[in-house]
Amino acid sequence: MSHLHIDDFTHDVARILMQSYMSFPRPGAFYVEDIIGPTEVDDVGLHSTRHMSCLGAMLWLAEEGYLRYQATIFQEGLEQAVLSNRAFVLLTALSDLRFEDTDPQLPATVQLEIATVAEQLIQAIRAEDSARTTALVRYLLSRSPQPVDKDEFAPIGAK
Repeated sequence: MSHLHIDDFTHDVARILMQSYMSFPRPGAFYVEDIIGPTEVDDVGLHSTRHMSCLGAMLWLAEEGYLRYQATIFQEGLEQAVLSNRAFVLLTALSDLRFEDTDPQLPATVQLEIATVAEQLIQAIRAEDSARTTALVRYLLSRSPQPVDKDEFAPIGAK
């Protein structure tokens, strides 16, 4: 049985990491609204549980070493946030997960790009494929960066 808050967490993590990846290496402001859309505050000005969970995912990513940031923007997001080296290495690494076969006619450089965790996450988010997004985030969070192997850059299937 899936827990909704864990599903929300994995989707938030995917979107946060992809937003940082798309602006890397430029630090920027990351807002909860950009990740989950607008949310309402209650009568006393408190944010929703969903809003605070997304902010919590941002802070957790920073605490776990996936992001760096300068400050929080009240409870709205993070200021001057950027991917850490660890996250960059994990996102640009070749994924052992393959959800689609790559066209063997594509150039080797394109095949390699398609096989990265980042590109697979981008495709899963675009396709709104919840199961694939969750699997990729869990895969990414379970990995630790490893030294780059020069053979890693050989065309797929050439090893």
